[in-house]
Amino acid sequence: MPKAQRGPEEIQLVREDIMKHALDLIVTEGYNGFSMRKLATRLGIAAKTIYNYFHNQDELYLCILTKGFEQLLERIITAVTPHKDLMDRLGAVIAAYVDFGLENANIYNLMFTWHVPKFKDYVGTPMEDVANSELAMALKCADFFMDLIRACIGDSPTPNENGIRLEMIQIWSHMHGYVAGINNTLLDYMHEDPLSLKNQIVTRIIKNAKVDLAARRRCGLKSVDKNIL
Repeated sequence: MPKAQRGPEEIQLVREDIMKHALDLIVTEGYNGFSMRKLATRLGIAAKTIYNYFHNQDELYLCILTKGFEQLLERIITAVTPHKDLMDRLGAVIAAYVDFGLENANIYNLMFTWHVPKFKDYVGTPMEDVANSELAMALKCADFFMDLIRACIGDSPTPNENGIRLEMIQIWSHMHGYVAGINNTLLDYMHEDPLSLKNQIVTRIIKNAKVDLAARRRCGLKSVDKNIL
């Protein structure tokens, strides 16, 4: 009797399980040490079985990244939902981002920290469309943040778009610096328990962002050099 074919939901569950184990293996073996053969051994299946769900190793890797950005976007959208005040929504996004990075260090490091292939590495290759989907999801996270910053600044006077992007990069750099410092243990050399500083750090990032955006709201970011980015 032929084996019943898997339904879409079951296929997705298998894909997600493969991605989870692949991420764990990348963490232990490093990106360059990862292979489909090693993954198959870890899963206790034949390597060819994985190819029923992913065309190749690059597609698997890019799907892991896409899933990570989907989870991040869901996290920050959930965080802002209870808040009406724009500045409170900004604070919620900052806190949610930091929590995501600390609670999901493996995928966060792959998304933001480790030296691994990025979209431009796939341009002109058969994987460009898959990479483009990953980039689009990553940009949704950035655009969500930028839209919130734009709303916090308001439209009177009209803000400079390069200035808004600069604000986003500045705030992100503060968040990422702390998360990366925790995840790679570098902050352990600066403080005996850097994780205990999380609430203070997040509060300062939020406070500085609110003060800066309030000032930018008054000047409309017009003082920002248009060629800065």
